[in-house]
Amino acid sequence: MIFASDNWAGASQPVMDALAANNTDFAAAYGRDPLTDRVTERLGEMFERPVEVYFTATGTAANALSMAACARPGGLVLTSETAHVYCDEWGAAEFFTHGMKIVPLPTVAGKITPDGVAGVLDANPEGSRFGRPVALSLTQASECGTVYTPEEVRALTGIAASRDLVCHMDGARFANALVSLGATPAEVTWKAGIDVLSFGGTKNGCWCAEAVVVFNPDRLPDLVTHRSRSGHLFSKSRFVAAQFDGYLANDHWRELATHANAMATRLGEGLAAAGHRLAYPVEANEVFPVLDTASAERLRAAGARFYEWSREGCAPDEAIMRLVTSFATPQDSVDRFLAHL
Repeated sequence: MIFASDNWAGASQPVMDALAANNTDFAAAYGRDPLTDRVTERLGEMFERPVEVYFTATGTAANALSMAACARPGGLVLTSETAHVYCDEWGAAEFFTHGMKIVPLPTVAGKITPDGVAGVLDANPEGSRFGRPVALSLTQASECGTVYTPEEVRALTGIAASRDLVCHMDGARFANALVSLGATPAEVTWKAGIDVLSFGGTKNGCWCAEAVVVFNPDRLPDLVTHRSRSGHLFSKSRFVAAQFDGYLANDHWRELATHANAMATRLGEGLAAAGHRLAYPVEANEVFPVLDTASAERLRAAGARFYEWSREGCAPDEAIMRLVTSFATPQDSVDRFLAHL
């Protein structure tokens, strides 16, 4: 009953098979191999336009390098109060941008609002001594498991574009969001005003595969330089490409996310049926039930693994818990969790 994180799962068999299949013969180093070219072309087809693709080892690196490539002195990065780039990345964005400031915005069910973005921009007009808004970063799916519709993304990027902000999407769980929306990759990204995407594979069945996918290269000059000097240019880049090759083939990435989302839905519906309220709607592969201390302790004693998320709005003996499902979550684990509860 492992619901601690989708990072706890291993890699899918097709991804591992692709790694093994490409562990033969010789291939040019540093991304000059034919497989990297093929994966880049496939991503272009998937997003319905030519794209630049830069592999990195981690989602943190993808986010931080995206910010570094658009950094300006005194810059402000607008993001949500729960965003990974703000809460969980040890100041990586600030470090790699040489001091740009992260501005956390309040959220509704994990998502920032047009009013929140407009308010920060109004508070920091051109020429302000408090800082220069440079980028907007949206998390898709959000850290609360909710998803931005293409219309919601467009509303936010439209306000940001009025001040020439670079619009970034942290897509560590991009596949889960896309499956939930039933939209195309293009509709959720560049067609909705996104300039650059941190495209994550690690949480959804890859071993170590993240990519910065750039839709508007003129907005992120010198990204290739930032990646190289940060140590994220793989010499044997073909092995990251191989993971993406197995991941994207035959819509495998959607298949993996579909299973993870289905397990989260089953878990959320079971919790609600048992009388437990959910802090946020279940829209991707995360579930946030409010549990009393006794129930949480009983579940952990039975072998369940999950994290406490927050105590905001809870009774003294309650807390919001975070349960994350993955491509590898068995239905039996969900059912056993609900039975113990």
